Amino acid sequence: MNKLLLETELKENSYPGRGIVIGKSEDGKYAVTAYFIMGRSVNSRNRIFVEEGEGIRTQAFDASKLSDPSLIIYAPVRVLGNKTIVTNGDQTDTIYELMDKQQTFEQALRTREFEPDAPNYTPRISGIMHVEHGNYNYAMSILKSNNGNPDACNRYTFAYENPVNGEGHFIHTYMGDGNPLPSFEGEPKLVGIDGDIDTFTKNIWDSLNEENKVSLFVRYIDIESGAYETRIVNKNQ
Repeated sequence: MNKLLLETELKENSYPGRGIVIGKSEDGKYAVTAYFIMGRSVNSRNRIFVEEGEGIRTQAFDASKLSDPSLIIYAPVRVLGNKTIVTNGDQTDTIYELMDKQQTFEQALRTREFEPDAPNYTPRISGIMHVEHGNYNYAMSILKSNNGNPDACNRYTFAYENPVNGEGHFIHTYMGDGNPLPSFEGEPKLVGIDGDIDTFTKNIWDSLNEENKVSLFVRYIDIESGAYETRIVNKNQ
C-alpha cells in the first residue's frame, strides 16, 4: 500500500464526512489521533467540540437552531484507563461501557450497526488506542450497510501492532459528496503523520473543505508517560 499525503486526500474530497486518523509521530514519541466533523445541513454545521473530562463532546453552537440532536450530539472521544476511544457517534459510549466490563473492542461493536439515516446509512467508524509503559497499538473499525442495503451490516476491524514512526491510518464516512452519500470503501488509508501537534492540526484544518468543515480534534499522547496534549478547532467561534 502506498503512503498517501493526508492533506491531498482531504483537499481532493469536498465531503469526506467525519474522519478518524490514528498513527505515530515522526519522532516516535507520540501516539497521534485526529477526528474531524463536516456538515451540509444547518443542523450539522451548528456544532462545536467542547472538552468533557479527558475526552470531548459535540455541542450545539446556537441552541435555538438545534432541530434533531439524535445523530449529531455525542461524545466522540473518551478515555478508559490506558485506552483512548475515538468514534463518529454514540458508539463511543458502547465501547467504553462494554470494554469496562472486559469485552473487546470488536465485541462491543457487535452490538451496533450503521446509522439509521436512510438513504445514506452512514457508516459508524471507530478507533481505539492502547498506550501503556512505552507500548502502543491501535485498531480501527467500520460498520456499514451492504452496498446501501440496510438489511445487512458489514463489519470490518483492522488492528495495527508496533506502529511505524511517521505513519498512520485514515478512515472516513463517505467516498465523496453525493445523494445518497457513498459509504467509505476498502481498508483505512495509509497516510503520513507529519510535524508536531500544531503543525499537524493546521495541515488538517487548512486542507478540509472550507464550506463544509465544522470542527477538528487532535491529540498527541506521550507513549512513555501517557501524558497528552490536545488541540480543538471550531469553525463556529
